[in-house]
Amino acid sequence: MPPDATAFTFGELVARLGAATLCGLLLGLEREWRAKDAGLRTHALVALSSAVITTSALSLYAAVRREGGDADPLRVIQGLAQAIGFISAGTIFVARRNVRNLTTAASLWFSASTGIVAGAAQFTLLAVAMGFGLTILIVMKLFDRVGLQGGEER
Repeated sequence: MPPDATAFTFGELVARLGAATLCGLLLGLEREWRAKDAGLRTHALVALSSAVITTSALSLYAAVRREGGDADPLRVIQGLAQAIGFISAGTIFVARRNVRNLTTAASLWFSASTGIVAGAAQFTLLAVAMGFGLTILIVMKLFDRVGLQGGEER
């Protein structure tokens, strides 16, 4: 019998994918306020995609284990981390000793991690991480304005 890729209930899938999408939207909203290229849609899609892949990996893992097979969903998560690193690197520009969009690249990587965590249904971890992530993006920007931070995105 083939692995059942729909091992989660509809409600569980909506919660996982909805949480990831919401986190991606919140992160993207902050980037939109800063007029950055990667905004609402990009961050939401990165987070949602990560949640879809993580949820699928966990579902397939459970199905394969029920059939007596051996699978490792951590490989999928590792692949996601590498892939988003590649995509994020494409947002960074270096010109005349100025590095641009480094925070946007990091926020894309963070968006992917929120998707992974939401896909794994680790909602407490997701809430705490989002609190810290949004604090870094929003509150720390205030330090840029008063000259207390290096300000990689001027």
